[in-house]
Amino acid sequence: MRSQLSALPVSGKIGLSLVVFWVVLAIIGPFITPYSASELVAYDVFESFSGKYWLGTDYLGRDVLSRLLDGARFTIFIPLAAAGLACATGTFIDLFAAVSHRRTDETISRFMDALISIPSKIFALVMIAAFGSSVPILLTITAISYMPGSFRLARSLAVNVANMDFVTVARTRGESRVYLAVKEILPNIVHPMLADFGLRFVFVVLLLSSLSFLGLGVQPPQADLGSLVRENISGLAEGAPAVIVPAIAIATITIAVNLLIDSLRGGATYSAGSK
Repeated sequence: MRSQLSALPVSGKIGLSLVVFWVVLAIIGPFITPYSASELVAYDVFESFSGKYWLGTDYLGRDVLSRLLDGARFTIFIPLAAAGLACATGTFIDLFAAVSHRRTDETISRFMDALISIPSKIFALVMIAAFGSSVPILLTITAISYMPGSFRLARSLAVNVANMDFVTVARTRGESRVYLAVKEILPNIVHPMLADFGLRFVFVVLLLSSLSFLGLGVQPPQADLGSLVRENISGLAEGAPAVIVPAIAIATITIAVNLLIDSLRGGATYSAGSK
């Protein structure tokens, strides 16, 4: 583990540091807020940086730092759960399709092609219009939106691995389909799927931020970083920190994950599973 960390380039170490920073902040943020996230602490709105309000105040006079610390958990953990659910579900369905009969494989693949053809934002808008906006609904929508993409990537990888000699030998030995999927195929597609997980995380962050900017994401009194940008957009003309700081925070999260993904040097070697 230590050797892998030391092998990361400078950009990868920067990305990893920022990712760890935001994850830790999302965990402890609600417990270290200077004020309550919904408390009106100042008469002047859109105050700038000061010793009392480190990141200024928002359009209602609330402390921006407190709201940022409280809202970071939604921007981190909802995409984390959604990306994990999308990648895990897509990979599981792919493994099932890869070892199933051709007709089953074709049916699943065509269904996924139909899902992937639906734009994620339009799908999210339709689902929110039908079921409303809440954290479980947002989690479900984002997971369904990006699961077909994970399936297609895992499918292309699994097809290549399934044609390898060691998989053919395992079939000749009479190994079960479950064994082929879990012992032979899955270990050889894990590294690319981990990289795909990082990309899905970034996509979900941007989608949730877009929905929150439209007022369809996390609902008041709770707020994620996208909601902080939307509700303070009127302060953009005067350069208020209340709108600039959350936007920078979203940018640092996405850039950090991209830097980390780009620096990962997962070997593309294939290895046979052992009994």
